[in-house]
Amino acid sequence: MEVLTRHQGSLSVALVTGATGVIGKAIAARIASLPNHEVVLLCRNAAKAKAAVAEIRQRTGNPQFRYEVVDLARGDSIAALATRWKGPVHVLVNNAATTPRSREENAEGIEVQFATNVLGYVRMINSFRDRLVESAPARIVNVASYWAGGLDLDDLEFERRRYDNDAAYRQSKQADRMLTVAFAERLADRRVTVNACHPGDVVSTLSRNLGFGGHETPDQAASTPAWIATDAIGAEVTGKYFEHQRAVSCRFGADRTAVEALYRACEGYG
Repeated sequence: MEVLTRHQGSLSVALVTGATGVIGKAIAARIASLPNHEVVLLCRNAAKAKAAVAEIRQRTGNPQFRYEVVDLARGDSIAALATRWKGPVHVLVNNAATTPRSREENAEGIEVQFATNVLGYVRMINSFRDRLVESAPARIVNVASYWAGGLDLDDLEFERRRYDNDAAYRQSKQADRMLTVAFAERLADRRVTVNACHPGDVVSTLSRNLGFGGHETPDQAASTPAWIATDAIGAEVTGKYFEHQRAVSCRFGADRTAVEALYRACEGYG
């Protein structure tokens, strides 16, 4: 990986959501291991965040490491974070995800997987858009998955379909890949790139809830998102989907009508 050339000699500030999870923590550690990077963990649980900060500081020797408490399932929590934020943002890694086994709703009455895995990404991008543009060149990395599909634009919250956490997860990851294209087009002239990727398969709370195992280490799983977040490639291309550090054709992002319909639906949540 290479350090962002635009910020050689000065700190490149990277935000990582869901950073106390297995993959999120590994992504944060890989970025923090590079020179001139300040990494901010965005986490819901302060105690877990403190432990993660201490662990990554010890592993990387990087003192430029801290956390902010935010609930990525709630729009008001994201808005509050953006309001109190001071300084630049050069990298935003949207990684937070959840896979509850039964249908749940957040305080806004929105189904939790959709609220976290999809609207959490949308709201973070919208809330920090001005910061990213002011800090440009900047980049956004949306952690998606190859395990994607089944999006129903008329039932994004599983109100009519029987809720199944695997189906809801696959839908959310398809949505993340599609929204990457929508935001990439809207930010193309602002020197902010937006790309998506499959991270890797690890044993985690998320994978166990879905009934899967994992065959990769956290560091292996974090390699592609961290690479897009720091390597020159992440500033050179936009609107792409990556697996194993290779751009892969994404049929979901190619459906322009569906991409725009999904973007409008998400914007309607505010």
